Amino acid sequence: MSVLVGNETRLVVQGITGREGAFHAEACRDYGTNLVAGVVPGKGGQTAVGVPVFDTVAEAVEKTGANVGFVLVPPPFCADAYAEAVDAGLDLVVSITEGVPTRDMVRVMRTVPPGGTRILGPNCPGVISPGKAKVGIMPGFIHKEGHVGVVSRSGTLTYEAVHQLSERGIGQSTCVGIGGDPVIGTQFVDVLELFAADDDTEAVILIGEIGGGAEEEAAEFIRRELRKPVVAFIAGQTAPPGRRMGHAGAIVMGGQGTAAGKMEALRSAGCTVVESPAEMGAAMEARLRG
Repeated sequence: MSVLVGNETRLVVQGITGREGAFHAEACRDYGTNLVAGVVPGKGGQTAVGVPVFDTVAEAVEKTGANVGFVLVPPPFCADAYAEAVDAGLDLVVSITEGVPTRDMVRVMRTVPPGGTRILGPNCPGVISPGKAKVGIMPGFIHKEGHVGVVSRSGTLTYEAVHQLSERGIGQSTCVGIGGDPVIGTQFVDVLELFAADDDTEAVILIGEIGGGAEEEAAEFIRRELRKPVVAFIAGQTAPPGRRMGHAGAIVMGGQGTAAGKMEALRSAGCTVVESPAEMGAAMEARLRG
């Protein structure tokens, strides 16, 4: 079993005729994802990466049964692409686009009806269920099928955690990069809820960073609801207050969102919190051994 994407995924790529769109669509297809369509306004009737191109997401859904979207368009057009996917009723839509204006994402999130399309990103690496499907830019070859879920605000640290796990023979159920912008669609708690309900996920690695309160919310959910081992790492432990580090949301303001506060909250919830990203794999191996 997996969460968000799997053997049932039927992928439509918005922006498939662009250089980046074609490249990443092909990579997803080559990994094993069922790529069924592309969407580029004004280019309906063409073919790209071996699939038909449609003018709208709604038409792609009607003609191909697409249920997951991958947005590969420049920042000024990302919000409209998200909104179109929501209107078309896709189950999930993912965007890796960096630099999407915060106010655009606020507008998009207000349009999503309760129980409607799940938005992942923007500015995230995407999601992969090893051996089944990937919708994103993560290097598929480092992943291994297994039972550890990974959820992270950092793409690079996601890859590091996965590599450490795979090197130890520990496979992953699903790995989700939620992104580090101030306003994102899917949060830590959303993914943890999925992992909690997934019988194939036996443990979780959570990778957070300074800024905001998402990790504290995750800690509270873990304390109350998650009965599976969790290993956590918080990036930005040496970041000076008031200075943005890396992601747009990674900033400590007024003493809120500090690494120390997040680490303490996670420890109090029963997580194993490591001081260095180099320790994530070993810590998980120790937790699984009991």
